[in-house]
Amino acid sequence: MSADTLVQQILDYDNRADPYPLYAELRRTPVARQHDGVYAVSTYWEILGLLHDPRISSDARNRDPLAGGPPLAEDDPNLPPSFIRLDPPEHDRVRRMVTRPFGPPVSPRRIHDMRGELAQMVSALIDGFDGKDRIDLVEDFAYPFPVKVISKLLGVPHEDEPLFHRWAEAIVAGLDFGTDQDPEERVRNAQQARIELGRYLAGLIEEHRRLPGDDMFSALATDRSADGQLSAIELIVTGVLLLIAGHETTVNLITNGMLTLLRNPDVLKRLRDDPALAPRLVEELLRFEPPVQFLPQRTCLADIDVAGTTIPKGSPIWLFLASGNRDPRRFHDPDRFTPERLDNQHLGFGSSIHYCFGAPLARLEAQLALTELARRLGDPQLVEDPPPYRSNPVLRGPRHLQLAFSGLAP
Repeated sequence: MSADTLVQQILDYDNRADPYPLYAELRRTPVARQHDGVYAVSTYWEILGLLHDPRISSDARNRDPLAGGPPLAEDDPNLPPSFIRLDPPEHDRVRRMVTRPFGPPVSPRRIHDMRGELAQMVSALIDGFDGKDRIDLVEDFAYPFPVKVISKLLGVPHEDEPLFHRWAEAIVAGLDFGTDQDPEERVRNAQQARIELGRYLAGLIEEHRRLPGDDMFSALATDRSADGQLSAIELIVTGVLLLIAGHETTVNLITNGMLTLLRNPDVLKRLRDDPALAPRLVEELLRFEPPVQFLPQRTCLADIDVAGTTIPKGSPIWLFLASGNRDPRRFHDPDRFTPERLDNQHLGFGSSIHYCFGAPLARLEAQLALTELARRLGDPQLVEDPPPYRSNPVLRGPRHLQLAFSGLAP
């Protein structure tokens, strides 16, 4: 198979359950131009270098319209891009303002102080399995848990949580290059969902501005820093990003994690016997089965030579993080799940200025969830392997994960 057709194979749903042999083949050509004009970068050091290269833009407005590539879901002239789709200095300004109420140095204990409440959420959801001998881990646990967490963190009323499911599905589908749906229709649906969610958030943010609480929306709506204050439209766009990114990737991390543990029962037993294994185990999961498989929205701001290939200015670049995480030039025995791996500078959260600022929360959620599932589920077994996957090749994870078990530990 030629390098310029491999990406189409990776996008094909038939390969969703195991794209890794295709990634291995793609790595033979570290930079491969596709028929549609996309440059696919698949090896660790080249990806890392580009993530740190200021000549690589996250702003789709810098893409040459004649360079090719699929339409992008955030190409909406009526809304500004979210800060993850901006370049410095504007990216830096908005990111600083958004992170102030989230973590260090302004709010260093926000995530740490949520640990007890998160553990209670996990326990309550697992308590709901009582009397059952089979569950769908996605519907019964991996989806509701992060939604509860991000809603609590941001200040979304509990009764409004179900509203996000439809909006999130449509917005995430905007990144789905692997379906047969018309690309223009896919983009339109994603934009409409983003508009509807934005209208909801506009009202919610105004409520928090009038009657602020201790949540992030209240802080973002009232905070004034050296960078000024977020505008109303910046607040809405950021709110959409936080709600979607704050739970979609964690759903996949937890589900992929449990699937991997059930395929490695010796590791599942080790985690059950020794919860202290959880932090390193989650890091290995982020390398071995990252919830974000590739970044499809990067553009060259100049001609750039990468591994002997010149990528022209304005060209779209896709960075295949999941492939880089399995690169044998960087990781020993990369196709083996090794929780005790020490040298594990994976690309699961990206790198450089766009490193996922929600990483501490995602790590904590996955550690608590997987540890408690391992401890409490009696003899859990996969009902179907491989399970059915979501169609989205970017945010890759099982759509359902049916588990059978013999009871619950208290």
